[in-house]
Amino acid sequence: MSISRRNFVVRSAALLPAAKALLGRDALTAANLGVQLYTVRDIIGANPATVLKAIQDIGYREVEATYGNLNQIWSALKETQLKPISIHLDTALFFEGGSKLDAAIADVKQRGFEYVVLPYIPPEQRGGLDVFKKLAETLNKAGEKAKAAGLTLCYHNHAFEFEPMQGTTGFELLLKDTHKDLVSLEMDVFWVSVAGHDPVALLKKYSNRVALLHLKDKASGTAVQYNERVPKETFKEVGNGTVDIPAVLVAAKKSAVRHYFVEQDQTAGDPIDSLRQSYKYLSGRLAT
Repeated sequence: MSISRRNFVVRSAALLPAAKALLGRDALTAANLGVQLYTVRDIIGANPATVLKAIQDIGYREVEATYGNLNQIWSALKETQLKPISIHLDTALFFEGGSKLDAAIADVKQRGFEYVVLPYIPPEQRGGLDVFKKLAETLNKAGEKAKAAGLTLCYHNHAFEFEPMQGTTGFELLLKDTHKDLVSLEMDVFWVSVAGHDPVALLKKYSNRVALLHLKDKASGTAVQYNERVPKETFKEVGNGTVDIPAVLVAAKKSAVRHYFVEQDQTAGDPIDSLRQSYKYLSGRLAT
């Protein structure tokens, strides 16, 4: 090997971590697999330390919190090795904007979070394409605030965004009218599937927009719909349903996904047992 070639190889190897960070392509590993704490919302309040330790003991390494109970669980969370990565802020904060949103962003930044998420649009605030246009404006403004604080703003989808409207959907409009350097997506593969779409196809189409991924599975025979009114038993642990999870993970690896969160909106029994089942399945598909 010539000296010039050797130098090229050395320099190229040194640049690989920086290139990976720039591209944002991360396969699912033990280090970036976490839990959306909404899964344990009904039990975490009574004893946050016990619940968080149980999540850590399963093998999860990261968490996505919810702002409403953050103060209640924060001390216990700091006593674990779980890393706070992302947080679902109260939807009202985004629409109010102003000093309340500024304060929330500053708060979560100080605590070490990297992502803030607009998690949900209540049915009474939904509507046609004009509503989605206004929502895109709201997201762009909030994205500017988040970026200025060194955070990344994401929008979390449900099924209603995919309802056909005048030859398009609210989802398509949101992705078109929001700036990619200000607004990313937290794709929920369950709700994408409920709306009749293939999460793999969407991950490929919007490969540079999806920063966070919600992993959950869906029961067979679920009718396509554009709302959240699905039976409780529709929610399945990862690997126990009809979503092609292996294909999702392959597509996510090739996209901008950085972190993966298991979430169960509803569980038939103990949510910790549910999280354990999902982890058991995913642990056999971790990249090394």
